Amino acid sequence: MKFYLPNVLGLLVISCGFLAISPAYAAEENQQKSEKVAPKGPRFESEIQAFIAKDKVNPPAQGKILFIGSSIFRKWTTLTEQMSPLPVYNRGFGGSRTQDVLFRMDQIVFPYNPKIIVYYCGSNDINANLKPEAIVANFLKFSERVANKLPKTKIIYISINKAPQKKDRWDWVEDANNKIKKYCETTPLRSFIDVNPVLLNADGSSKEELFVTDKLHLKQPAYDGFTKIIKPILTREWEDVSTQ
Repeated sequence: MKFYLPNVLGLLVISCGFLAISPAYAAEENQQKSEKVAPKGPRFESEIQAFIAKDKVNPPAQGKILFIGSSIFRKWTTLTEQMSPLPVYNRGFGGSRTQDVLFRMDQIVFPYNPKIIVYYCGSNDINANLKPEAIVANFLKFSERVANKLPKTKIIYISINKAPQKKDRWDWVEDANNKIKKYCETTPLRSFIDVNPVLLNADGSSKEELFVTDKLHLKQPAYDGFTKIIKPILTREWEDVSTQ
């Protein structure tokens, strides 16, 4: 029942939409179309089968740290290096929404028996015009399923990014984040980490230099900033679960 709000002054770092007529929505729609989604059958089947094939060749060790969610994690290509020596592995799949993560739990969550799950998803839900209540409800379902099957596993929720691409819906972002933070505060083995201070100036505006041209996805300096916030917390959490 923890949440983490970083000391912004102490961080010297550089650091899912609305109507179809919106340029921001169109950018996200085009981005999602570029993802490798199977033309038929369940969403993201090709990505999930690729994970499964990889796991057959080189199975991840049981009881480690799973990063799961959407493209913000999938595009974090330096994750393993930046979190070292923590035993992390990345199962983010681009364009995914909270319902997709729920649907895939039996394939890319439970088989790994993780001791800690780091979760980022919800941004694409917002871009698909799904309201904060749906994001919260799906995360709670995810949390409850983990509690039932892996009762000792910790879940750390990473705040939905305030990307410039969805500036007109930052109130939705804040609503979802605040509701999930309150849930984590009152629920055992659940924590919330706010990474938005990495992405915002002192006046609350976006550090647009941290985003690629779609104003949604991130450049490496943003991930460097995320590492400075997440890694110390994750290190403490890993020490806790490792002694149990």
